[in-house]
Amino acid sequence: MKKVVVLSGAGISAESGINTFRDADGLWEGHDVMEVATPEGFEKNPELVLEFYNQRRRQLKEVVPNHAHRILADLKEHFKVVIITQNVDDLHERAGSTNVIHLHGELLKVRSVVDSGYVKKWTKDLILGDKNEKGEQLRPHIVWFGEDVPKMMEAAPEVSSADIVLVIGTSMQVYPAAGLVGLAPLDTDIYYIDPKPKLNFELSTSNNLTIIEETATKGIDLFKEKILS
Repeated sequence: MKKVVVLSGAGISAESGINTFRDADGLWEGHDVMEVATPEGFEKNPELVLEFYNQRRRQLKEVVPNHAHRILADLKEHFKVVIITQNVDDLHERAGSTNVIHLHGELLKVRSVVDSGYVKKWTKDLILGDKNEKGEQLRPHIVWFGEDVPKMMEAAPEVSSADIVLVIGTSMQVYPAAGLVGLAPLDTDIYYIDPKPKLNFELSTSNNLTIIEETATKGIDLFKEKILS
């Protein structure tokens, strides 16, 4: 069974109604990302950061997976599918995908501010005073700017053993995630779905690149048709 590795980003979730990471003006829901997506921002104003992610968590409960999420989940009937996503939502899982690596963390999990290995599921609001059994404050299980991306170690070998790589919903401009596509074997077929494709170095030097200039929900059907034909 061939192996399909999907590299997904904010664009696929945007079609379900989740706002993309930041707007053109560099703001996220009216906040400078440095205020709500850095360790320094959390240290300076933890209440603001916690409420920001509480709002994201509430919004997540109001949206559902879209056509692209569902098609990717269905592909496991024909291929071994691994999804490596920069998204922190659970829409891939809710659509039925079972092998999902979240590079940048998960909105429905929290972790200790002291012990990053202490992670637990969390679906309600998180406030100051919510602590683990050791009395350590909990924070969103999100990889903030300036923090390590530990799941890269898990993602890299998946890409390096792929028969097909699909890039969907991401411009692949943010590293280290953007560098993953460069780990694919030279003979790997790479598909890039984006309404306004912008090639990074790894994509531009690929020998077997197919560009589908469509949104995620429209382009996914073309992709499915090509790999099943």
